[in-house]
Amino acid sequence: MSDHRPRLGITMGDPSGIGCEISVKAYEEARDVADIIVVGDADVMRKAMQICDVDFAVNAIDAVSEARFEASVLDVLDVDNVDSTNHDWGDLRKEYGKASLEYVEHAIDFASDGDIDGIVTAPINKQSTQMAGSDHAGHTGLLAERTGVMTYSMMLIEENLRVTHVSTHVPLREACDLVTTENVLDTIYVTQDGLRDLGFEDPTIAVAGLNPHASDGGLLGDEDLEEIVPAVERAQKEGIDVEGPKSPDTVYVQAARGNYDCVVSMYHDEGHIPIKLLGFGKEGEVSGVNMTVGLPIVRTSVDHGTAFDIAGEGIASPRSMIDAIEVAVMAVRNR
Repeated sequence: MSDHRPRLGITMGDPSGIGCEISVKAYEEARDVADIIVVGDADVMRKAMQICDVDFAVNAIDAVSEARFEASVLDVLDVDNVDSTNHDWGDLRKEYGKASLEYVEHAIDFASDGDIDGIVTAPINKQSTQMAGSDHAGHTGLLAERTGVMTYSMMLIEENLRVTHVSTHVPLREACDLVTTENVLDTIYVTQDGLRDLGFEDPTIAVAGLNPHASDGGLLGDEDLEEIVPAVERAQKEGIDVEGPKSPDTVYVQAARGNYDCVVSMYHDEGHIPIKLLGFGKEGEVSGVNMTVGLPIVRTSVDHGTAFDIAGEGIASPRSMIDAIEVAVMAVRNR
């Protein structure tokens, strides 16, 4: 791993959510490990600074080349797409959904052009972005589409537990249909690449089953034998250290104890629930990191939402944002 000091772009997230304030708070702790630029609205970031009672100023810029990267200054690439005279916290608005998507699109372009080394995203609100006309359920599909990637996955990280997903934001009936040998194998591939970004030279991967007890020898369904087993066997023949399908009710405990570096989950809740049991169990804080694996650019994110109910109060924990910045730094250096 190199000692390169990464240049990261933090997207502000929904202007009405907690993304602004957690970005401010995280900057206070993370400015020593990376050069940070917030991609967002400078006026809203100034409001967030007042809420958080910080002692540094906003440097509104129009290009990455104008950033100062000084400890007492937060560089904000000002997209200037929020009416500050009519701005409120905790509001579900079409214009806020549109604004948050624009921050992500700008950051992707900066990363693709090499102006920044990676992206760290604050939360957007799926209802707001759909009101604005987005077809994507969140960041991940937009990132993949804009970078021209077909095979990718969401990797969630909490302490020793890491999980990736064959599918995420789709109905459960559809998720079962997406458990195919090809999809499972593709997820194993991008999981291995993502783990290498995190510094695992020879990662160990477990693949969770779809059905209870991984179908229990065919007693509880045939998807595990017909779709997952062939994917695992093909990956093993290619030299990947992977096992499965493993019973979903025990494999996450085994991984959290260090027996595996990552678990490939078959659908959203199968992977999210164990991660959030760990990350949401800490009083007063929400931790955990979401990293998109399979992209040509580094992207990490917080593992929580916009929290409209507490936005603007200055009480949101920056723990997940700080963790996301640290993971992005690690991934940039390993690449």
